[in-house]
Amino acid sequence: MVQKAPGMFRYFENLIDPYTAYAERDTPATRLWPFLKEYAQPFRSVFLVTAFMSIVVAAVEVGLIYYMGRIVDLLDADPAQVWADHGTELILVALFIILIRPILQALDVALINNAILPNFGTLIRWRAHRQVLRQSVGWFENDFAGRIANRIMQTPPAAGEVVFQVFDAISFSLAYMVGAAILLSAADLRLLMPLLIWFVLYGLLVNWTVRRVGPASKAASDARSQVTGRVVDAYANIHSVKMFAHHDLETEFAREAIERARRTFQVEMRIFTAMDITLVTLNGLLIVGVVGWALALWMNGQASVGVVAAATALTLRLNSMTAWIMWALSSFFRQLGVVAEGMETIAQPIRLTDAASAPDLKLTEGRIELKRLTHHYGRPSGGLQSVDLVVRPGEKIGLVGRSGAGKSTLLKLLLRFYDAESGEIRIDGQNIARVTQDSLRRNIGMVQQDSSLLHRSVRDNILYGRPDATEAEMRDAARQAHADAFIHDLVDPEGRRGYDAHVGERGVKLSGGQRQRITLARVILKDAPILLLDEATSALDSEVEAAIQETLYGMMEGKTVIAIAHRLSTIAHMDRIVVLDEGRIVEDGTHEALLENRGLYAEFWNRQSGGFLKPEGDT
Repeated sequence: MVQKAPGMFRYFENLIDPYTAYAERDTPATRLWPFLKEYAQPFRSVFLVTAFMSIVVAAVEVGLIYYMGRIVDLLDADPAQVWADHGTELILVALFIILIRPILQALDVALINNAILPNFGTLIRWRAHRQVLRQSVGWFENDFAGRIANRIMQTPPAAGEVVFQVFDAISFSLAYMVGAAILLSAADLRLLMPLLIWFVLYGLLVNWTVRRVGPASKAASDARSQVTGRVVDAYANIHSVKMFAHHDLETEFAREAIERARRTFQVEMRIFTAMDITLVTLNGLLIVGVVGWALALWMNGQASVGVVAAATALTLRLNSMTAWIMWALSSFFRQLGVVAEGMETIAQPIRLTDAASAPDLKLTEGRIELKRLTHHYGRPSGGLQSVDLVVRPGEKIGLVGRSGAGKSTLLKLLLRFYDAESGEIRIDGQNIARVTQDSLRRNIGMVQQDSSLLHRSVRDNILYGRPDATEAEMRDAARQAHADAFIHDLVDPEGRRGYDAHVGERGVKLSGGQRQRITLARVILKDAPILLLDEATSALDSEVEAAIQETLYGMMEGKTVIAIAHRLSTIAHMDRIVVLDEGRIVEDGTHEALLENRGLYAEFWNRQSGGFLKPEGDT
């Protein structure tokens, strides 16, 4: 349960809206700093105020050390005289420490912890997710879903850590060191010399560390993403893993990635070990140099006890700070490496885009024209080659061909999951590459062979076809798909029943036939004027299929339909049947005409047993 925040927290938390409107870019910045700058734009004014407050807080810290040295000097006098001469000053300083300093500190931490960190990570995660969702189907097919998700999840906290270290450590420490230099030089210019020497050596150590930490951290982050990708791949395909008894194969496959992650992490940690050893040595030189010199000056009567006390307190404070600063800088560059790795996914350009000022598709009849359509997925063969086809309004077309003939490619191009390499597709005279993708897909309903469902309730899955549909319309679609009966009996592990029951990842808690019927219900509810069927009844048993066929024929009424089926009996009554072979149309006609033609379709038909198309080479 999320608790209501007190007013002060709520004020800072609401300084930035992470969901504020922004201009989406098809080609995001691919270099690290421009990438971060783009996401940080809404935070610009808050960043400036936070940087200023970090400097103020550092100045206060240095000022306190200076004043402690002053108090030591004041003590070398009669107590009554000290109080008479400096009582008001001491009271004002005490009030400053008790009242003003906490307010300054509160402003500083509230800006970092409440205004920046929760909102900056949220903004990046929100925009990165939106950017990735805009990628094409082909883009997702070329990567692990687990690795994509891992990068979306790990980049925002890494970017947040970068910002945190900038304001909490880097700006504070720089201001602190400048203040320390001013304080020591004001006491005696010679005290500045050991500090400057130490600072140069410390800078060289920082440079050595960060130059190695960035690449090492990116390699480690990439290795962790690979582990995630392999593990999620095994979990998502657990049925195959168990069915083929490949537990050992999968554990070994994961072990390779886990071992690579261990080795890259070892390299990263070696850098930190070397850094720590060198840092302790440098800090020893700092303490001996500054405090020793201050003592020497005091012994020669050139510095007061207060100067020695202030110098000692300052160097001890720097000694404790330097490890923190080094870790902060290392974390800063390590997290930059994580962000850089995440950019490999988030900052990839959107290649399949809407044309500038593209209009929505205006569907009037449902006429589909394919003109010299060619697509090979960037390979020398496969896909489609110079396909010409006209599907008249309301016509029902069956697509037949061996595996790899180009049937599914044709449907994917119709949905513009890919841009054709050459040729064009027109719907009611409009080139689909020139209209918006969303308007195109809103006018097309598709039932796929792989009836994947969302890990949500049955209701949510069916309503995905038309989210604004009423409960009655949703249930009616389920009845038409012959899904209503089994839905009422569903119970998930959380005790949710019927339409509220969750179906598991990709619908794994349902049988193939149940998933197929929910998918059909979703498309029935969508009621799009163009219908694509890719083995729509492949997962159904004969009895259910016979009932569903009647529903399918009802769905087709008044629509333009293209259906793929290996079970030729399911498409024998189509208006026309188009036969594809090696990416080309080799036959086109009615079922009867193609049988009389004694060509490839007739050969497929004669090879069937129980209505299935047998693979090439079977007799």
